[in-house]
Amino acid sequence: MNEAKYHLECLECRHVIADSYTNTCPEGHDSLLRTVYKSKRIRKRSGQGMFNYIDWLPVEATVPVNTNPITYKSEELGKELGLENLYVSFSGYWPEKGVFMKTCTFKELEALPTLLRAHERAGEKILVVASAGNTSRAFAEFSAMTGMPVVTIVPHRYTHRMWTTTEDHESIFLIAVDGDYSDASAASKEIVNKPLQGFRGQRGGAPLMAGLIEEGGVRNVARRDGMGVVELEAAWCMKALPDYYVQAVGSGTGAIAAWEAFIRLIGDGRFGERMPKIVIAQNLPFAPMFSAWQDGRAELIAAKDLSNAEAAIKAMYANILSTRNPPYSIKGGVYEMLRSSQGTIYGITNDEAREAEKLFESEEGIDLDPAASVAVASLMHAVDEGFVEKKDRILLNITGGGYKRLKEECALYHVEARMELHSHAVGQLPVDELERELKEFVTGLYVG
Repeated sequence: MNEAKYHLECLECRHVIADSYTNTCPEGHDSLLRTVYKSKRIRKRSGQGMFNYIDWLPVEATVPVNTNPITYKSEELGKELGLENLYVSFSGYWPEKGVFMKTCTFKELEALPTLLRAHERAGEKILVVASAGNTSRAFAEFSAMTGMPVVTIVPHRYTHRMWTTTEDHESIFLIAVDGDYSDASAASKEIVNKPLQGFRGQRGGAPLMAGLIEEGGVRNVARRDGMGVVELEAAWCMKALPDYYVQAVGSGTGAIAAWEAFIRLIGDGRFGERMPKIVIAQNLPFAPMFSAWQDGRAELIAAKDLSNAEAAIKAMYANILSTRNPPYSIKGGVYEMLRSSQGTIYGITNDEAREAEKLFESEEGIDLDPAASVAVASLMHAVDEGFVEKKDRILLNITGGGYKRLKEECALYHVEARMELHSHAVGQLPVDELERELKEFVTGLYVG
């Protein structure tokens, strides 16, 4: 244990855990686990993309990729908003700025360390990932690139987001489901527990026990620490912590990742001692955490915060931000993050997001993912309300963009669904069909 690069710790009971792809407290506490790294001062390497910060990533291996966010001081948007020290972290495709994320979102920062952690800590188990599209696209991109298999579950209406820049999709098993992200997530939990029990194959002539493992969502430290690279890169650029950090959220996982990265950077001692105020935003009309926060509640109330959820999600501009069960109340979750950082939440209308998107593209010269447009709009609210001041050091996390540039320069290959599950099947999955199809998928990958 003393020689390990890191261990995990339950935020409720402080139980120290050696990582075996562990996502929940062995003592049963409903708390996030957090990575505790042996190295307390972050070292930035060079030429390794996000793995420049491997000392604070829960993996041993690296993959040669260009995946890394960039941070720059905004002149045009900052001037337009009257801000002297506005810094932008951009995750997407913007060659002129030196950022080459080909899925155009910061979800790449989650996907790659999660795939590697599963490979290192869970053996031959195959990850099962549910998302509204962007996360699954990132996992699919790296699966296609590396050959590491993934089963991904996406709502039917979001399967148009499933494309890669690599043509070979042999290692990707896409399942389309009726409903929204919550339905995809519910299906993933059932799938991971039922198929492939006892399947045996061969890999390289050696016996292999294949199986599935749930990716873990917000509870997966690799996802959070991967997204924390945004804040590490920003700290090196700014040579200090920001006074304010701004991001749009669905579940809030990325903002929790930022909070944890700031905690580590404060512990490093070279970037400042004060926790940035974390400002997050949700897209109205579906904004359950905004609703609860406005009422001063630490708990979500379904009847109030999630009423008419299906219709509200369909009405969102940035529907990628729709999560019915966000980690709001959990130990180490969004409510605790906001309270401890003296932060706040804004609710952003579709019209406000679209106007902010136009402003950013006209001033900065790059198109945005709708979720990033919500973040820009929330910064505009914070300025108008005086929550941030002219001279404050602000870090705006642009979590996705550059789709127009990517389409000009890269071929995109749509990922076809291998199975479709209709709403009546969720909760009573066609287990025999799933087993047959997934075994055929795994056999094609591993046997021989």
